[in-house]
Amino acid sequence: MTANPTSIDAVETLLAGQNYVASRALATVVFLSLKLGRPLFLEGEAGVGKTEIAKAIATGLGRRLIRLQCYEGLDASSAVAEWNFAAQMIAIRTAEATGAGDRDALRTELFTEDYLIERPLLAAMRPQPGGAPVLLIDELDRTDEPFEAFLLEALSDFQVTIPELGTIRAPEPPIVILTSNRTREVHDALKRRCLYHWVDFPDFARELAILHARAPEASESLSREVVAFVQALRREDLFKRPGVAETIDWAKCLLALDVVQLSPEVISDTLGAILKYQDDIQKLQGSEAARLLDTVRRDVLPA
Repeated sequence: MTANPTSIDAVETLLAGQNYVASRALATVVFLSLKLGRPLFLEGEAGVGKTEIAKAIATGLGRRLIRLQCYEGLDASSAVAEWNFAAQMIAIRTAEATGAGDRDALRTELFTEDYLIERPLLAAMRPQPGGAPVLLIDELDRTDEPFEAFLLEALSDFQVTIPELGTIRAPEPPIVILTSNRTREVHDALKRRCLYHWVDFPDFARELAILHARAPEASESLSREVVAFVQALRREDLFKRPGVAETIDWAKCLLALDVVQLSPEVISDTLGAILKYQDDIQKLQGSEAARLLDTVRRDVLPA
């Protein structure tokens, strides 16, 4: 286990050690979150590195990463704990067959830790060998308001309540990171319990540094072309703009094809690595890809 960083510079170094190139603003809010023990709420477009920040922090600090992947219909039992009904039924049938024990004792025995299936929120409240874990509550905007209300207890007091067992409180609060792609607004009551940061698309220099860190085998010239082209794509009228994750994926695809320089033909053949909607792909087919590439080479990349 590594001690929490004691400065913003130390946070930048910690993240860089995990090939995560953070902006100064993001490093600052991460430092404050760790120092103050406050949950960190990250919003931004998909693919800009919100989930990766939690992974980088967990690995850098030597902590366990516990991920709660949110989805529509997620409820408290699925997030905290569920009773193992199959095992409970077997225990009941066994007791009935052998005539062992009275009913009250059996009922008490059935609702113990032995029959509890631990889910992410409960796991995050448990002591961990390497210190408090990193709890990633990913894509919170996919859930509904009742689940947000349930989270208020967990994030305010770092505790969860199981009716049959009572309240379980974390001996050491977990490092909590929540992410949202902002497909809907998250309630203010939840946001107020967190430090907030909008994770934006990086500028050219930082995205190039990210690509160097994640795909170091790519040449400097190819990396610059890839980053410049993706950044130009984001200025186009697209249904879904490509994120940094798509930049990295595209570069790796180009390397797998032994591409050393972009061309309209290569771009058309590999658009599926950076664009995920057919309407967007159709806009960039043929002459449009050539036009955009010419613009990039003329206005962005040095001769």
